[in-house]
Amino acid sequence: MRDLRTLPKAHLHLHFTGSMRPATLAALAARHGLRLPELLREHHLLRVPATERGWFRFQRLYDAARACVRDEADMRRLVHEAAADDAAEGSRRLELQVDPTSYAPLVGGLTPALEVVLDAAREASTATGCEVAVVVAASRLRHPLDARTLARLAARYAGDGAGEVVGFGLSNDERRGRTEEFAAAFRIARAAGLASVPHGGELLGADHVGVVLDELRPDRLGHGVRAAEDPDVLRRVVEQGTGLEVCPTSNVGLGVYATVADVPVPRLLAAGARVALGADDPLLFGPRLVEQYEHARTGWGMDDDALAALARHSLTLTRAPRDRVAGWLAEVDAWLAAPPSAPPDPSPRG
Repeated sequence: MRDLRTLPKAHLHLHFTGSMRPATLAALAARHGLRLPELLREHHLLRVPATERGWFRFQRLYDAARACVRDEADMRRLVHEAAADDAAEGSRRLELQVDPTSYAPLVGGLTPALEVVLDAAREASTATGCEVAVVVAASRLRHPLDARTLARLAARYAGDGAGEVVGFGLSNDERRGRTEEFAAAFRIARAAGLASVPHGGELLGADHVGVVLDELRPDRLGHGVRAAEDPDVLRRVVEQGTGLEVCPTSNVGLGVYATVADVPVPRLLAAGARVALGADDPLLFGPRLVEQYEHARTGWGMDDDALAALARHSLTLTRAPRDRVAGWLAEVDAWLAAPPSAPPDPSPRG
């Protein structure tokens, strides 16, 4: 078997706060004199039911972690560490999702908050070799007019390179808010050339995937796994070329599926969907990107050809310049052409 850490890939579903290393969270809490909830102190992995109460528990912990990010230096640290961790796992491209609203009070407003992240992304890209671009995400818990404000802000920094905004998303509890009320924000983003990358099809089923397809016209769908429950909806996903950012361990952590083996990635792939694996919020759910590929290998029985195909999906679904993507795809071919690693020698030494 080939080393999955050296498989060239892209990471398309990682949240800013949720990317934080546990050690960094502990250090920031100590620095700012904050006491963390036990689960965050002890680094227990989150497992909650797929109910509003379960989501509330997840959100409470996420908010406690976010409260430890208190200034520009903390924000920059998260970007640099996310890039370094992804680079170590073979990522050529990270499209990091952030809602600057949460950090605006720390640095003097929405625009400075986004500019800090973009500047750190440029620096981290140079330092690590993993290109970091940004997806600006609105929240379903806020008014749709706030989403329009964020879409206009994102449009000012639109581009396809490191340290630029490449997409516009919609996050938080999928059961909250009316999806159609956010359509105007996504029209603003699309007019600026940004990818439409809302969450959908995780906490709600295939019917809601259909609503998101109709109203927000996604280029990629955050999660989208519940599309597998309706052949007609899944066919629409495939026919429209909508990529699926599937995060197996967070699906289990939020109670959508009992085990990673239950996440219907094989069914999605068999239908022709393009699937890019992501880690979502490894601070709370544990595994980062490579472990998602390890799950694909062990839980779904994927061989190296199938794993390389997943990596190709992730790279082609980025908003990176096509010449960059072509180079990375050639690296995937080279990875697959190389001989598998020899298994460790079990014989005793000495």
